[in-house]
Amino acid sequence: MAGTREKLIDGALVAIRTHGIAGTSARSIAAAAGVNQALVFYHFGSVDDLLAEACGAATTARVAVYRQRLARVGSLRELLDLGRVLHDQERAEGNVAVLAQLLAGAQTDQRLAEATAGALRLWTAEIEEVLRRLLRDSPVAPVADPAGLARAISAAFVGLELFEGVDPAGAGDAFAALERLAVLVEVVDDLGPIARRALRARLRGRG
Repeated sequence: MAGTREKLIDGALVAIRTHGIAGTSARSIAAAAGVNQALVFYHFGSVDDLLAEACGAATTARVAVYRQRLARVGSLRELLDLGRVLHDQERAEGNVAVLAQLLAGAQTDQRLAEATAGALRLWTAEIEEVLRRLLRDSPVAPVADPAGLARAISAAFVGLELFEGVDPAGAGDAFAALERLAVLVEVVDDLGPIARRALRARLRGRG
């Protein structure tokens, strides 16, 4: 049986999905959790601190769900395929709506901004680890920046998740464009040894 803190964290996420960040309050969280609203302040001190902890806890749990699958990714195309699966599952479970609301609230709430940024860093760290492994022996390694690419991919997926809500076809086109870039990297990786050496030399000269 979940303890009071866990009930409040779950209740905070339900309240955000149901009421949006503007309508999430101690009262709405307590109602979703089935507890007295005074317990919000007893356990967390403030609604903002509860939302920050809920953000971190939810993201940690979701990252753990996908960690083993990320470890098995063998190409950039597989990484994008998994990204599509993640995108679809997170939207179906309402987590994309939570993210959108947290990002909206973070624009004017420093505590929430820090928590949301920390949650995004959890995803970025996992993606960076995969990219370092995939690009280690690639001809593009001399100019690759796995840390920067991981942030770019995280930002792209956040944007696509929000974009799909208003333009599903456009989001689909964006995914397709990313897949074509992954295919291009695969083509480069399949170059013969002479072409690979020439490409590496050219890229180092531009690095």
